[in-house]
Amino acid sequence: MIPEFMLRAILASITISVLLGLLSPLINMKGLAFLTHALFHALLFGAVLGMILGLVFNNLSLVMAVATLITVLIVLTIAELERLGFSSDSAVGIVASFVAGLTVLGFGVLYKLMAGRPYFPLTENVVSYLTGELFLITRENLLTLTGLGFAILLVLLLFYRDFLYISFDMEGVESYGGRARFYLVLLYVLVGLVGSLIVQSVGLVTLQVVAVLPGAIGLMVSDNLKKVVLTSLLVTLTVQLSSVIIAYFTSIPPSGIATIILGIVYGILLVRK
Repeated sequence: MIPEFMLRAILASITISVLLGLLSPLINMKGLAFLTHALFHALLFGAVLGMILGLVFNNLSLVMAVATLITVLIVLTIAELERLGFSSDSAVGIVASFVAGLTVLGFGVLYKLMAGRPYFPLTENVVSYLTGELFLITRENLLTLTGLGFAILLVLLLFYRDFLYISFDMEGVESYGGRARFYLVLLYVLVGLVGSLIVQSVGLVTLQVVAVLPGAIGLMVSDNLKKVVLTSLLVTLTVQLSSVIIAYFTSIPPSGIATIILGIVYGILLVRK
């Protein structure tokens, strides 16, 4: 009999695998790996701000909502800077630097608030946010993950072909009257939403790796787009489920195991190539 917490972890892993498996090739083909770095800062700042507000209003459920809102706003800011003429790397670098400074300031405020209150649950929340808490996911968390994940998946599938077009030839799409800028902003927002949705399960520290490497592995294996996406999906699903099973017997965080497996696979392919 599979323990209930293990079953919830497996179901969450499947949802995460589908979302990351489809997004990862787009992240690699559009050159958004640096965007995931900005996403790291955005989610961390959003989480810290959410924890501050959670302490003030005595409601730690605000953490997820605030982190999501902050992440989307920051992603939209990056997209707007690109529209104004900044390169993708410049826009991400400017925003990420600014957000990193705000995060440090936020931690200072958070520590002051924690000093005068019982803070063990909050400390535990900070650690789980960084490393992931796949085995501690509740039924409510799982319903939120699968429900919102399904909604994001529908949007992703609806515009997937358009995302592929702008990944290869954004100027060409614009020249034919396509809404290239709209598709780019939508892709940025989806990346931000997926990151904020899965971060508490995957872990902030390893989020960038599991978002980038599956697609990179797919591109190394094949030049065919369908095979690239299929490989990314299979790699993500295999690694996520394997990490859950190994973590069950070793008590090591699944996110760390998944990162190591992905690194080994990518390293082997890189050496063989």
